Amino acid sequence: MRTLPTLKTLGFRIGLVTTAVAVVCLLVAAIVSYPLIRSAAETQARRQLARQATLVAGLNPQRTASAKVRQLLSKAGTKLTIALPGGEVRGEVLPAADMKALLAGQAFSRVETVDGERSYVEGRPLDDGGGLALVQVASLAPKDQDEFLWRELVAALAGLLVAVAAGVLLARRLARPLRLTSAGARRMAAGERSVRVTPSGPVEVASVAEAVNSLAGALEVSERRQRDFLLSVSHELRTPLTTIRGFAEALSDGVADDAVGTGQIMLTEAQRLDRLIGDLLDLARLQAQDFRIDHAPTDLAEVVRAAAQVWSARCTAAGLVFRLEAADSPVVVRTDPGRVRQIVDGLADNALRATPAGAMMVIALRVEPGSAVLEVRDGGPGLNPEDLAVAFEKSVLTERYRGQRPGGTGIGLALVRGLVVRLGGTITASTAPEGGARFTIHLPTP
Repeated sequence: MRTLPTLKTLGFRIGLVTTAVAVVCLLVAAIVSYPLIRSAAETQARRQLARQATLVAGLNPQRTASAKVRQLLSKAGTKLTIALPGGEVRGEVLPAADMKALLAGQAFSRVETVDGERSYVEGRPLDDGGGLALVQVASLAPKDQDEFLWRELVAALAGLLVAVAAGVLLARRLARPLRLTSAGARRMAAGERSVRVTPSGPVEVASVAEAVNSLAGALEVSERRQRDFLLSVSHELRTPLTTIRGFAEALSDGVADDAVGTGQIMLTEAQRLDRLIGDLLDLARLQAQDFRIDHAPTDLAEVVRAAAQVWSARCTAAGLVFRLEAADSPVVVRTDPGRVRQIVDGLADNALRATPAGAMMVIALRVEPGSAVLEVRDGGPGLNPEDLAVAFEKSVLTERYRGQRPGGTGIGLALVRGLVVRLGGTITASTAPEGGARFTIHLPTP
C-alpha cells in the first residue's frame, strides 16, 4: 500500500488545523481577557482604596498620629493628603477641583493625573471640617503583572496541549475509516469484487464507505453481465461457424450432394455472422465520444413512411399483416434521420422474427406535448413483467428464450436504446394492444 508523506496526510492536516485554531483562540482570549481582568483589578483596587479612605477618615488623622498613619499607607503605595478648614494642606497637592472638594468637606471618587501619573483619588470629609484624600497610582504592581502574565501563559499552554490532543484524537477518528475505505478500494482495483467496507465515523465519512460498497456491487453485477454477454456472443458465433465449417468440409471432401444448396446455407450463416459483428461494432462505437450524430430538421412522417414501404413488403412475404399509423401532416424534429431509421429498422426486425404468420406488426407516429412519439408494436408472444425490466440488457432475453422463440444476435435492443439516448430521447417497453411487445420512443420537439 502506498504511504503518503506525513505532511500530506489528513490526520496531520487536521491536527495542524486544530492546533492553529487553538492558538488563534488563545490569542483572542488573551487579547479580550487582559483588559477585562485589568478593569476588574482596577475596580477592586478602587473599592479597596475607598474602604481605606473611609477607615482613615474615621480615625481623624489630624488629631491622632497622622505621621504613623501616613507611614502605614505609604508601605501599601498609598499617599495621604489632608486639607484643614483654614486652608492648610498636608501631604500631596491634588488638582484644584479635588482640593476645593476637600476644603468643602465633600466625598468623591475620581481618576486623576497626579505628578504625571494616572491615579485613583478617594476623598472623604472629616468631622472637624475639611477632608482627606488617599491617592494610589492606577497600575498593577510589577509583582501582580508578572503573576498575571505567568498565569496567562500556563493557561495558554494547557489549552494548547488539550487542543493538540483533541486534534490528534479527532484526526485518528476521521482518518481510520478513510484508511480502511482506501484499502478496500485498492483491493477492488486489484480484482476483488466481494470487498465490502463497514461504514463508520461521521456521516460524511461513512457515506464514502457506502459509496465504495455500492460501486463494488455495481462492478460485480456489471462484470457478471459482461461474462454472460461474452458467453452468449461466443455461442452465437460458434453456431454459424460450426455450420460453415461442416459444409465447407463437405464441399472440400466432395461429399456434398447439392453444391448450390450448400453454398446458400453457408451464405446465410455468413450473413448472420456479419450481422452479429456489425451489431457488436455499432454497440462499441456507440460508447465512444466521437460517435457521429448529424442533427438536422427532420420530418419523422417521411422517415416512417419510407420505412413502412420496406417493412410492409417484408411482412407480406412472411405472412404478417402490416399497418402504418401516421398522419399525413409533417412531424418535424431536430434529429439524425439516418439513426432514426436505424432504430425503426432494428425494432421492426425484432418484431418480424418474433411475430407468427397471420399476426400484425404496426409502426406508428403521433405527436404529444413536447415530443414526437414513435411506436413499433407486434402480435407476437410479447414480454412478461420480468422481461420488461431487462428488455434492453444485452443478450438477456436471447438467453432466456433460447430454443423457444426465434432470436437475433441479442444486441439489437441494447443498440436501439443506446441510439435513442444519444439522440436525446427515451425508450420504454410494454405490452401492445395487439398482444405482443410495444416499444415506445419519445423524441423532443422544438
